[in-house]
Amino acid sequence: MSEEIKPKSYTSELLGAAFLMATSAVGPGFLNNTTVFTQKLLASFGFVILLSVILDIFAQLNIWRIITISGKRAQDVANETFSGTGHFLAVLIGIGGLAFNIGNIAGCGLGLNVITGWDLSFCVMISAIFSIGIFLFKEAGKAMDAFTKILGFIMIALIIYVCYVSNPPLGEAATRTFAPLQIDALATVALVGGTVGGYITFAGAHRLLDAGISGKEHIPQINRGATTGILITALIRFLLFLASLGVIVAGAQIDTKNPSASVFQNAAGEIGYKIFGVVMFCAAITSVVGAAYTSVSFLRSLNSKIEQYQRFVIVGFIVFSTLIFLLVGQPVKVLVVAGILNGFILPIALGLILLASNREKIVGDYKHPVWMQICGWVVVLVMAGLSIYTLINDFGKILQ
Repeated sequence: MSEEIKPKSYTSELLGAAFLMATSAVGPGFLNNTTVFTQKLLASFGFVILLSVILDIFAQLNIWRIITISGKRAQDVANETFSGTGHFLAVLIGIGGLAFNIGNIAGCGLGLNVITGWDLSFCVMISAIFSIGIFLFKEAGKAMDAFTKILGFIMIALIIYVCYVSNPPLGEAATRTFAPLQIDALATVALVGGTVGGYITFAGAHRLLDAGISGKEHIPQINRGATTGILITALIRFLLFLASLGVIVAGAQIDTKNPSASVFQNAAGEIGYKIFGVVMFCAAITSVVGAAYTSVSFLRSLNSKIEQYQRFVIVGFIVFSTLIFLLVGQPVKVLVVAGILNGFILPIALGLILLASNREKIVGDYKHPVWMQICGWVVVLVMAGLSIYTLINDFGKILQ
């Protein structure tokens, strides 16, 4: 009797996709916003993180499942749902990804500057060359998977150490995570938009397609990959929140120009400051890789030449982002504006994906669970409402 052949588990590819999504979300804006909003909301910020994790999971489960079951990238799914919407989505995500990448490149330079003391502009150029090198490998996808996993684990280990030495009030944090004293709409939009907004939502799902994972027979693996990505992001967010909370309640001064660096330095002195440099560099450079890869994966549908020369277009995307930073600067405002834009992209993109989930020409005989559709539409409505509220009440203040 012949031995039964077990189906491939795709464990490495799934973990790579999860870390690509998670490390794409954990960029310079992620580090900065976590400290800023912890300073504003104190222990109640734990509730905002919890809410963002719940919204993130429902968004990712819907998007990852429909994209991988259809075997088509998000822009192609959108175009088959309503003609032209995929091209519109590709342009939106390309612009948002470029804006974020300017800030990501700046974060790479800042992290390397803290570690080495070299000139910031030189550090930015070195970081760009390092990121480009990932895509020059023949097996660029596998190199990217390994790169994001290794740097992701390094980030988690270092943040755990800083969280431990900051000695946060764990009981108060746990209580306010479920019973907050205040809730902030801008903080929620910034967290969700920065975690699954814009290109980040599709980073892992598009990576699965490129790894050859598609079809409804892979649903358990798809669910595991999406949930793993969100939980990795949530773990890092909660650890940063606790580290920030410990430093803030101890009465330490937070530098408004570099809030997250203040947390690391106050918690662990000069060693903590160097750790911040390593964490910032890891967070930023993995985000550069994720933003460039995913943004170009959307632009591929606009022109056959982009599809043909994908790796070179990714390199050009990184080079262009670097040049804009070196010439213009102002990465903080760019990141904030990009975050708000991504907050709007999420309900648009998720809404199109949910409409596609019932189209037989897209998903075949697959039946998308009603509970997932309901949860997905709740995320669409909540994020659309919060984004509009933030735009009306906070956008002008942000640009001042």
